[in-house]
Amino acid sequence: METSGKTPLKVTVMGLGLFGGGVGAARYFAEQGAEVTVTDKRGEADLRPSIQALNDLTIRYVLGAHHEDDFRNADVVVVNPGVPADNPLVTMARGSGARIEHAMNLLFKLSERNRKIGITGSNGKSTTTALAGEMVRVLDERALIGGNIGRCLLGETKNLKPDVPIVLELSSFMLEGLGELQQSPHVAVVTNLTENHLDRHGTMLNYAQAKMNIIRHQKPGDYAVLNYDDPMLAGWESQTPAQVIWFSVKDEPSGNAAFLAGDKLIIRKDGVEEVVAHRKGLRLPGLHNVANALAASAASIAYGVKPWQVAEALATFSGLPHRLEIVARHPNKVTFYNDSIATTPESVICALSSFEGPITLIAGGYDKGIPFDELAVAIVRKARRLILLGVTAPKIAEAVQKASRQYRRYPQVLKARDLQHAAELAAAETLPNEVVLLSPACASYDMFRNFQERGELFRKLALKLANVR
Repeated sequence: METSGKTPLKVTVMGLGLFGGGVGAARYFAEQGAEVTVTDKRGEADLRPSIQALNDLTIRYVLGAHHEDDFRNADVVVVNPGVPADNPLVTMARGSGARIEHAMNLLFKLSERNRKIGITGSNGKSTTTALAGEMVRVLDERALIGGNIGRCLLGETKNLKPDVPIVLELSSFMLEGLGELQQSPHVAVVTNLTENHLDRHGTMLNYAQAKMNIIRHQKPGDYAVLNYDDPMLAGWESQTPAQVIWFSVKDEPSGNAAFLAGDKLIIRKDGVEEVVAHRKGLRLPGLHNVANALAASAASIAYGVKPWQVAEALATFSGLPHRLEIVARHPNKVTFYNDSIATTPESVICALSSFEGPITLIAGGYDKGIPFDELAVAIVRKARRLILLGVTAPKIAEAVQKASRQYRRYPQVLKARDLQHAAELAAAETLPNEVVLLSPACASYDMFRNFQERGELFRKLALKLANVR
């Protein structure tokens, strides 16, 4: 990948972003001696954290627009995972002889001797990735954890030893690129599959096909860890030559499996069963997190982690920011939960099921083209009040109104101007010993740069409203 001769490689990074992939790619090529141009439709103010992370390097920035010459004259174009493969500028670059790269594809090329665990799914993949990463780190403290979870690992490849484990969260966009490379991780996990990113993929079939790349190019000695409870994954075992391990919180699958039996989380591999945790001992709330724990445990044991090492990680893992995270308690015993990561209806349904008492739900945001009918039923059944904001507010309100008539349950529905107004309404309307839950069911792009920024603002607002110093 190093540049050669007197003429430096001309590299255009399309989409700097804020999740680390653009930064990692730009830094990698700049440190290789390439002439790097970073281009992004967003402006400097929106991208400031990423630009600051590259301050020590000589990089040319083209912000606020893309210019054709930066693609026509490039030797390599590194494309952000969110950019469709048929983008006209990418097509132009390819036609001009540029090599089209993706940061994740490049990582796989540079670490081909390193065994990898890859995790994907519509919901739960970040928690499962973090959990599996902690388990593997008990086995080998050098283990690297990255990908869509927010850390680009390209910078780690320069002196990477071939026996260092790598644990990756893989989005559907990243998996599209890996499909072109025809590579899959040695241990692949699919947490679940529900409608998501239809604004990009167009159909559920296209979305599922992108996700399937995580198992499609595995080898017979590899492992595929699949959700037995998800009907969308039925038949996926026929799409991989790897050994399949099913996980379930409802049943006890035959063969190699991870399952919940009463209070026990059990992993069965090669006929040997091990109890790796008890549900009451997990620090993560909700049955969906039991499923995440089973998936991570199965993947780690398939990788070579010992059951006692898995148990050690499960006993101490308390979750990730913005995922059912307690951020404040009001003096009247109202508890504020930040679940900003919940950008799909299914993830909000899981969040709602994690609580027994009355809930004030704050939801709404950018419209990814996903229906809200099933979420509306869950809201009607579980929420006492609903505070809506963002572009999708009318769409969610309509779905809830329809479900309310069907089930004859009528949660209070309020509209908020923005997140601050929503938090203030929640604090004013929620009764003692109830829960305020930010779980939007939508992406944040209509109001925020990403779900982290949305979650951090909610944390600050909740702390202020709860008078926490």
